[in-house]
Amino acid sequence: MNRRDLLRLFSMTGALLALPADELALGDVDRLAAAAPTGMVDTAAAAEFAQLNSHLWRVFALSPTKAQVLPLVRAQLHVLTDSLRQPQTSAIRRRLCELTADLYQLAGEIFFDGDQYTDAAHCYALVATAGREAAASDLWACALTRHAFIAVYERRFAEAVPLLDLAANLARRGDPSLSTRQWIAAVQAESFAGLGDLDACQRALDTAAEVQHLPGPVHNGGWLRFDGSRLAEERGTCYVNLGRYDLAEAALTNALAGDLTARRKAGVLTDLGMIGVHRRDPDQVASYVDAALATARQTGSGVIARKLRGLQPNLAPLLTDQQIQRLDAEITELVGNRAA
Repeated sequence: MNRRDLLRLFSMTGALLALPADELALGDVDRLAAAAPTGMVDTAAAAEFAQLNSHLWRVFALSPTKAQVLPLVRAQLHVLTDSLRQPQTSAIRRRLCELTADLYQLAGEIFFDGDQYTDAAHCYALVATAGREAAASDLWACALTRHAFIAVYERRFAEAVPLLDLAANLARRGDPSLSTRQWIAAVQAESFAGLGDLDACQRALDTAAEVQHLPGPVHNGGWLRFDGSRLAEERGTCYVNLGRYDLAEAALTNALAGDLTARRKAGVLTDLGMIGVHRRDPDQVASYVDAALATARQTGSGVIARKLRGLQPNLAPLLTDQQIQRLDAEITELVGNRAA
């Protein structure tokens, strides 16, 4: 996506969401529909927009290289933005705001995977604004959580905590059958682990595990995908950050036996590599990190690259080993290629 076009789209959407949405009387709607038949969106058209959004989320999930989905997302965002520029009924406007929030969350995830955190943050800010306009508390809460996730990945854990508190408060006003609250708790657990607070981390993990007791569909497969299948790997990551490597290895080994996406598997492998570093076991480190590097090259994922970059300084005590020297050089090359 051309960055100038992207910034223009951000500005346009932000301005449109800031405009007051006046309630339209039925007669006004009929008059506007007659005057601008191509601009008005009816219930059927909104349903088609929603179907396309869902399709784009499925394409995103199946694409090994997430950036390939961005042109499709951009095109649909232009359609939704153009619709927001036209007079709509209040109900349709709220629906369009919700669909816009949904799609900007997808754009944010694509930028996040590409290690473009500034652009991802812009997207999540627009999701929060659109979610508020749509009165969609769960969607709004998820936007704040993803914004906090940027701070978590940059290891600015203290900055993530207040955002996650706000998200948790919003989620209490949302749909109790959804897993929003449990997903927020999982991210809170990682933040507390980064701050070295084992008790708070464990309480948050216990709250996240409550997702296993929710009846029926607990997520929508798009902006909310937390179903409890990630609990083992998230618990393992928390224990690695806390230095509880005994607990971490059991959780991560359990996670590795599951059906993981390439990005999630690489994260687990990197965490297991960290345990190898702690044990001063170059062979274990090389076994896991080589596999993570191969996935990073295959997918071009900035999430994996950043995870490996976080591991790299910990390799220093083992740099007398030739395998570790090679890994260190390959991580440096991977990160350097992405920066270029």
